[in-house]
Amino acid sequence: MCKGLAALPHSCLERAKEIKIKLGILLQKPDSVVDLVIPYNEKPEKPTKTQKPSLDEALQWRDSLDKLLQNNYGLASFKSFLKSEFSEENLEFWIACEDYKKIKSPVKMAEKAKQIYEEFIQTEAPKEVNIDHFTKDITMKSLVEPSLSSFDVAQKRIHALMEKDSLPRFVRSEFYQELIK
Repeated sequence: MCKGLAALPHSCLERAKEIKIKLGILLQKPDSVVDLVIPYNEKPEKPTKTQKPSLDEALQWRDSLDKLLQNNYGLASFKSFLKSEFSEENLEFWIACEDYKKIKSPVKMAEKAKQIYEEFIQTEAPKEVNIDHFTKDITMKSLVEPSLSSFDVAQKRIHALMEKDSLPRFVRSEFYQELIK
């Protein structure tokens, strides 16, 4: 627990700084919700498709989280929405898992697996995702010898959670409603 400023553990200070930054962002009112959209670029070497999607494309996102996640503009809109709700850790975990699956080197894979575990899976992680103990145990066991599928069970659980919970909220949000006007 965080007590007295002088005795704040490092993680509490980091959390306090994150909250301060997030509150500062909230206090800055943009002219429109679309101004909050920052395109996410999965492959930095290629330019991001920042073009607004067609109405048909955006309407497909209501029924398919996968179609939303495959579209750079949709991913950026969804991420901005989740940030506005302080609930972006699930999406960040999903993206980290997708990036992890692209790693070829066993050494880099082990490093990235450790980083993902420490950031999202372990108890009291800075961006701890909400997975059940069974899933957490399976993931921890698979990290003894990291492989491309080490996070598959946890990633599927988080995907299902986003599909069931986050996507419906996004579809009802101003972020999405402005896109389909």
